[in-house]
Amino acid sequence: MRIGVLDVGSNTVHLLVVDAHDGAAPVPAFKHSIPLRMSEHVAEDGRIDEDAIAELCLHIRASQDAVEDMGATEFMAFATSAIREAPNGDDVVRQVRERTGVDLEVLTGDEEARLTFLAVRRWFGWSAGRILVLDIGGGSLEIAVGTDEEPEVAVSVPVGAGRMTRNFVASDPANPDDVRAMRKYVRSQIAEVAGRILRVGEPRISVATSKTFKQLARIAGAAPSSDGPFVRRSLSQGALQTWVPKLADMTAPERANLPGVSQGRAAQILAGAVVAEAAMDLLHVVELDICPWALREGIILRRIDWLHQ
Repeated sequence: MRIGVLDVGSNTVHLLVVDAHDGAAPVPAFKHSIPLRMSEHVAEDGRIDEDAIAELCLHIRASQDAVEDMGATEFMAFATSAIREAPNGDDVVRQVRERTGVDLEVLTGDEEARLTFLAVRRWFGWSAGRILVLDIGGGSLEIAVGTDEEPEVAVSVPVGAGRMTRNFVASDPANPDDVRAMRKYVRSQIAEVAGRILRVGEPRISVATSKTFKQLARIAGAAPSSDGPFVRRSLSQGALQTWVPKLADMTAPERANLPGVSQGRAAQILAGAVVAEAAMDLLHVVELDICPWALREGIILRRIDWLHQ
């Protein structure tokens, strides 16, 4: 069967169409990403403005057309922290339903972590043993750890790369005092959940997903995406410790010239690096393997499981 999945994130709307079958890995048939910057359309009271809602509905309708053209029999749409945390999040969901006919599912942070963990588990398999998974989004950091397909602990920490950039980075390049304040805040937030993660036991492997981690790994020398998904890519804590001060000294346009860094994410890659370094340090992670599967694949895998129960 062919399934279309739309991921409405804090930075981007991602459409993924896959051929999916029970007992087999989902095979991508079509991918498309549209910058939306939902988090930049948030008023002082946290509400998402009407322009962003209208643009989101346009993208959803275009995605519906694309999915139909690709011959998909199912279309699922879900949203994460930007809509989840907005005071008018329910109204956004209602307007999307009325204007497009699509029921936009808003995931909790824990659900994000659990579904991403499922995707990572299926990618690495049972031989990986206990896995620790980190995923940095625009609004939050998801952490999960466990030995099965359902993690033993799954948490969401409100220190996403976009959120930290908005809250702490007021100049370009960043003011050193602002970077120090961001680092202090990020570490205090992760420290609140670190004990729960560490008590589960030492993971056999530690894994990162998300565009932020992929770009950080590429900056540190990992293979480009053009080499395909099966090339091993990793990111070390030592590399991050080297790159955080370098990124802090750069302007956004200078970061955009680094390998793998897109212009749209150049402004927030510094915050992403600060969050990644803090998480690795506080969770005692020396090296992360980069997984090509993440939340969207987890949604698809869970859907396939339900269809064959």
